Amino acid sequence: MDPMAPLRTPGPPDAAPADPRSPPPATSAAGVRLLHVDEHLIVADKPAGLLAVPGRGVAGAVNLASHVQAQFADALVVHRLDMGTSGLMLLARGPEMQRRLNAAFEQRAVGKRYVAVVEGVVAEDEGRIAAPLAADWPNRPRQIVDAVNGKPSLTYWQVLAREHETTRLALSPVTGRSHQLRVHLQHIGHPIRGDELYAPLPLRAERLLLHAAEISFAHPASGETVHFASAPDF
Repeated sequence: MDPMAPLRTPGPPDAAPADPRSPPPATSAAGVRLLHVDEHLIVADKPAGLLAVPGRGVAGAVNLASHVQAQFADALVVHRLDMGTSGLMLLARGPEMQRRLNAAFEQRAVGKRYVAVVEGVVAEDEGRIAAPLAADWPNRPRQIVDAVNGKPSLTYWQVLAREHETTRLALSPVTGRSHQLRVHLQHIGHPIRGDELYAPLPLRAERLLLHAAEISFAHPASGETVHFASAPDF
């Protein structure tokens, strides 16, 4: 998969191929499913509302990374999802696999696709959002489009379905800026429904309707292209 290519095929993602090294999917008490485990990496399915990594205070101790590390002590975080975002999160097993997977992300060699429900009916069928992003320092953790100080940021999108007041989109971020999808969609006038930071009140959703639905990359040990998918529950 070319992570920079625009989306072409609407509809739900294909199921990930079965792998004999993987345990059957099981949901933990924290709501985490491990879709794939081998000696080099882990693919977890994070529920909405769970931190990706440890946070502040007692509540911050409940997070996906710590949960996985309780089962696999060598598991190391490669990338993160916002607390409100559900879906696929990749962890490496050991420092060398983490280095290789981090390099793949930095080289934009990881294909990522998200599904979101946004406010309003999007007129076009597909497009791209190229808007530089920077931290809104007085209002952290908010991010803003900043043509002067922002870092280049690019997202491809495609309409999956239109409803009366919303549109379901497939999203392929090329860059991986903080809150990129959320800010980019707000920037074009279609914030993600349920977004406490960027959507107008009332939110009209109990959660952020954003899900990391697909991820593909070269396996850091074998070099074989692997693909995993998770359907959103909204």
